[in-house]
Amino acid sequence: MRIVQLIPGTGSFYCGSCLRDNALGHALRRRGHDVQMVPLYLPFMLEEHEVEENEPVFLGGINMYLQYKSALATRLPRWMTRWLDAPGLLRWVAGRSNMTGAAELGDLTLSTLRGREGRQAREVARLIESLAAGPHPDVILLSNAMLCGLVEALAVEIRCPILCTLQGEAPFLDALPATHREQAWRLLRERSRGVDRFIAVSRYCGELMIDRLGLRPDRVDIVLNGIDLPGLSAGGGESATQQPPTIGYLARLCRDKGLATLVEAFILLKQRPEFAAVRLRAAGALLRGDKPFVNALRHRLEQAGVLDDVEFRPNIERSAKIDLLRSLDVFSVPATYGESFGLYVLEALACGVPVVQPNHGAFPELLEATGGGVLCEPDDPRSLADAIAGLLRDRPKARALGGAGRRSVLERFGVDRMASEVEAVCMMVTQGAARPAPNPQPV
Repeated sequence: MRIVQLIPGTGSFYCGSCLRDNALGHALRRRGHDVQMVPLYLPFMLEEHEVEENEPVFLGGINMYLQYKSALATRLPRWMTRWLDAPGLLRWVAGRSNMTGAAELGDLTLSTLRGREGRQAREVARLIESLAAGPHPDVILLSNAMLCGLVEALAVEIRCPILCTLQGEAPFLDALPATHREQAWRLLRERSRGVDRFIAVSRYCGELMIDRLGLRPDRVDIVLNGIDLPGLSAGGGESATQQPPTIGYLARLCRDKGLATLVEAFILLKQRPEFAAVRLRAAGALLRGDKPFVNALRHRLEQAGVLDDVEFRPNIERSAKIDLLRSLDVFSVPATYGESFGLYVLEALACGVPVVQPNHGAFPELLEATGGGVLCEPDDPRSLADAIAGLLRDRPKARALGGAGRRSVLERFGVDRMASEVEAVCMMVTQGAARPAPNPQPV
């Protein structure tokens, strides 16, 4: 089966969704499929697999932005737009630019969701032209529903089944300004009608998007995420005897992932005599726009007199990430929003580290499935501190949770299981005749 994956890249930092999609593509190749992973916006930034530096990027971020800002950019000569799409230039710009938040992206989001009717129609046409010139795909797999602006053009020009992963769209759209939010959801509901099936990465995410997009439940399959397991080994007992005890965090170093909540919980723990020696290690992507936030956290920790017991490790590679996870006693990324999954939870559990996560989003579902941790109240530093304290105080319980979580991840959350289930959905939609002409009927 020939599968085309359309995947947004990040250019300069590791992103869970991008890593998940690329791991899926490589696993599908191992299962014998011809998989083309097409980077959109920016080049890929990967941990496990080599990146082809000269691989063309479509809907290039610079061109998309310029064409959104000015109609003059749509008349640039092709040699110039091709130069602006050069992976090296895109990567350089991505590493030096500020990642704009959803609140500033209202108009650009609407234009992108309009597809060929938006301001970047020229870039959409170039992507379609490239796909039409290559071997005809059996399936096109969109990385997320924010790419549904492409569906109408793909359906007309490529004529094959279109699948769409659901992962993390709602928090982004809900963060748009009120003047744009409802328009964006309405456009997404309209564009999603052309998708043959959806693959949600958790039951929580699936039910949420069924409600928000008005989808029939039988159009949505649940395929829980899986991760590349090689190298993710338990700490070999190191964390059980480690002094001082260490709490860990591994996600983007930003407010939305709850790092401020964890810092406040850490300060509360340090005020308790029995946990005066506890340490905190926080690692993950640090973008230019996140630096003021992290500096403010450093100042808060300094004021509390505990900065020397905290280590920030930005933009670490996979080997350093694994070493960090193996050194921990407890792990937490107390995200402030409804996370659609949370690959970092699987990574911590694969290393035998028990987790404490807020009781919202996909976390209750994930901890029920793995048995690898406990829940706390969302956005509540004291509840988080109490839950962490319970695990640090009861080491046998912590080891039992970490062990159960590790066994579950090894048995049920590898990338090959995920690929097998996605393959089954692809096989289902490709059975029968070629895709019929688009039918603009209600969902």
